Amino acid sequence: MSNFVFIIIVLLFIGLTVYGWWYKSPQQKGKRGEAKISHILLQLPPQDYHVLDDVVLRKGSGTTQIDHVVVSKYGIFVIETKNYRGEIYGDDNRKEWTQIIGTDVRFSKKWWKTYTYITKNKFYNPVKQSLGHAFAIKELIAEYTHVKIIPVVVFAGDAFLTNVKSSHHVIYKEDLLSVIYQYKTIYLSDDMVGVVLAKLQGENVREVVTNKEHVKNIRVAQKEVNATIRSGICPKCGGNLVPRKGTYGVFYGCSNYPKCKFTTH
Repeated sequence: MSNFVFIIIVLLFIGLTVYGWWYKSPQQKGKRGEAKISHILLQLPPQDYHVLDDVVLRKGSGTTQIDHVVVSKYGIFVIETKNYRGEIYGDDNRKEWTQIIGTDVRFSKKWWKTYTYITKNKFYNPVKQSLGHAFAIKELIAEYTHVKIIPVVVFAGDAFLTNVKSSHHVIYKEDLLSVIYQYKTIYLSDDMVGVVLAKLQGENVREVVTNKEHVKNIRVAQKEVNATIRSGICPKCGGNLVPRKGTYGVFYGCSNYPKCKFTTH
């Protein structure tokens, strides 16, 4: 084998390895999941539903990124997309949810024993994430207090949600359109829909905020929230955090409940 051919093979191997790492990265998985949901949302009648993808809004000194926003006379749908597989465990109160991936390895002939490899990953509670996005939009269109804002968490991958307990919409991608169509009460006239849509488009700073800057903003904001929680103060309304007992053990809730429903573990 000539040196030239050997170098080509090595470079090809490195290229495929880097591509495989890039393709499997959380960022690329997330983009593929968002693309799936965007394709589904294209099926909505465009005269009644207006879809905005990848919306970034200023929030205090930071930013908040929303995967999809659907503006309609029936309300505003705030959609958080998760492109995960495996079993998902979580509820509204937990700070983090758990993804469990199990793999069976079976050997043939005399080595027929089955081995199961379990991987557990933690990720931030997507319901809390979606509620935060809905609150950001509510603040942005504060003059339309009567408008219903519906947070939705959609799993676009091959996840199993049998261990998820939520009072909000946590659904598979196949159920997204049916969830949107179940809302029939009219909250906005066509003219008002146009005003809200223009406001969201005008406040969308995606073109000037890079992913790197947005991630930095998230980390700074999270540090501030964590510091507030450690001091025993509710980061949402400023009330005191007090211990409470729930189905899954002790957690901390805001003393201003039910006006403020912030909880943490």
